[in-house]
Amino acid sequence: MRSVGLITEYNPFHNGHLHHLQQSLKAAEAEVSVAVMSGHFLQRGEPALVDKWVRTEMALAAGVDLVIELPFPWACNSAPYFALGAVQALNSLAGIDALCFGSEAGELSNLQKLSGLLRQQRQTITEQTARLLRQGVNFPTAREQVISELCDDSQLAQLLAQPNNILAIEYLHALTETRSTIRPLTIQRIGAGYHQRQAVGEIASATGIRAMLAADEKISAYLPRPVQPVLQAALKAGRQSSEELLLRLLLARLNLGVDSLAGIYQIEHGLQHRLVEKAEQASIYKDFVTDCKSRQLTRTRVQRSLCYLLNGVGKEFMTESLQRGPLYLHLLGCSRAGEEFLAHYRKEFQLPLISNYSRITAQLKKYYGAKSADYRLAAQQLELELRATRNFTLLIKSWPGGRRNQDYYQAVRRARGN
Repeated sequence: MRSVGLITEYNPFHNGHLHHLQQSLKAAEAEVSVAVMSGHFLQRGEPALVDKWVRTEMALAAGVDLVIELPFPWACNSAPYFALGAVQALNSLAGIDALCFGSEAGELSNLQKLSGLLRQQRQTITEQTARLLRQGVNFPTAREQVISELCDDSQLAQLLAQPNNILAIEYLHALTETRSTIRPLTIQRIGAGYHQRQAVGEIASATGIRAMLAADEKISAYLPRPVQPVLQAALKAGRQSSEELLLRLLLARLNLGVDSLAGIYQIEHGLQHRLVEKAEQASIYKDFVTDCKSRQLTRTRVQRSLCYLLNGVGKEFMTESLQRGPLYLHLLGCSRAGEEFLAHYRKEFQLPLISNYSRITAQLKKYYGAKSADYRLAAQQLELELRATRNFTLLIKSWPGGRRNQDYYQAVRRARGN
């Protein structure tokens, strides 16, 4: 049973994602697709459009066979950690033959050259980038400039200006760093670019689709037909997240003052003072983020810091988690082929794969030992996941009521026909 891994957010699932899924299965000659998908807070520091179960249902409707949640410490983090956590998750499933990712480059050779350079010259790149940051150059520009000088190839360095290439290079690095047996594959990204808001044919980026929704424009042409009713039902029910509610929660937290921000991951080097100062007059979330960013702090970095603030993510916990890796995985959904994959490889899994949260504490204690350091950290990773879900329910425009600890009450999603 050959399988291909996909690293995803599906925010929401669109025609470009369907192309990626279909071409990945073809390139890997695979029968089963396994998506590692971010939960409620995403890599660029944004709450998801809709919750992780709706996004799982969209993925299954489009033909994905397994959806596994990427835990928060890696899902809401910079590209290197996002890639590392996702690759660690795929490695732990034991039966993944290939990882296929989209890239603007569309072929591996130059991406592998850059990945090798980043690995071999990591200390020099870090030091020279920091020097440029102190001179007021922003991080993406600084890193591209340093790498261009090191490799004496400006065209190669320019690959780092494109977001999917950046992630692709980090996936390759993570595969090497973890000594993974998973084979890397890449396909050409088609249609609208990652940040492009205008559609190209029937392909619109997730960013563009969310902008269309905000402008009350029709989006059905850019979604696979089986996905459309899933997302439409969620939006009709008011299950999308709200930036207005996000800002209110953040301002309430910032009203506690600068001292209350001590110990929050990545809120440092004066950012804490800037956040509290700008919160005083903030009325629109996007404008608030713009006011808080600086030449050294990108918009994405500020947004992630705000996610850490909202969810109470501590520095010590993150440092320990990022060093140790995910200590359990959450099964969100599967098809019949996905169930067969699980049955075939379950005994070889290197991490607990949790499908029923009513027994998760007992499962983690049994796996790690109730008094072990790994169990303590696994319990902290679990509590962060639960807290992120509770907080996400506070962002939903029309919360239907009921318990907010949704991870305990939402069943594993099954593909129709299962």
